[in-house]
Amino acid sequence: MIGLKLTGEGYIFYHQDRIGHKNINFNILKFATMLKDSPNMDGGVITMKRDPRITPMGGFLRKTKINEIPQLFNVLRGEMSFVGPRPVMPVSFAQYPEDVKKVIYNVPPGITGIGSIIFRDEEELITQAKEDGKDPWDFYKNQIYPYKGRVEEWYQANQSFSVDFMVLFLTAWVILFPESDLIYKVFPSIPKRDF
Repeated sequence: MIGLKLTGEGYIFYHQDRIGHKNINFNILKFATMLKDSPNMDGGVITMKRDPRITPMGGFLRKTKINEIPQLFNVLRGEMSFVGPRPVMPVSFAQYPEDVKKVIYNVPPGITGIGSIIFRDEEELITQAKEDGKDPWDFYKNQIYPYKGRVEEWYQANQSFSVDFMVLFLTAWVILFPESDLIYKVFPSIPKRDF
C-alpha cells in the first residue's frame, strides 16, 4: 500500500462496476495497477502486454495476483467467492455469446477460477493478436469469450470442494510455473484451448 501511494498516481485502491451472481452488478475492489483514466485512453478496457498505462508497481501486482487481495472484502460482503468465473465489466459481458450470458454467473464470481488459470497469458494473447493484424475486440468475442463460456460451464457441472481446492492450488502453481499445463492433467475433461 505504501509502494502504491508513493508511485504511479499515488492511489491505492481501484473500484469498478462488474457483473456478478445472477448477472447483478456490483462494485469490485482491487489494488490499483493502471492509471486512473486508463479505460478512456488508447487501448480502452483491453490490457496489452507491456501496456504503458500500467503503473510502476502494477506489472508485479498483476503478475503475482496480489492486486486481487482486496476482493476478500467482496467475498465477506457476499458478492464473490474464492473460486468461480471472474467478474467482468458490463462492456465485456456484452461480448459473451447469448447462451454464455445466461449461465456463466449462475454461481458467484470468484477471486480465481478455471478461466483465470487457463488465461493467465491473456494479455500476451491479445498483444499477439493485435500484432498479427487482428481486432482485439473481435478476438475476444469470437475466440476467448466462447471458450471461457465452455470452461465455466464445465466448472459448474463439476463444482465441488475438491475441484475448488485444486483450482486454488493451481492458481498458486501457475504463478510459480506460468508455462505449466498441469490444469489439463488434473482436470482432463476440461475443454482444451486450441489458440
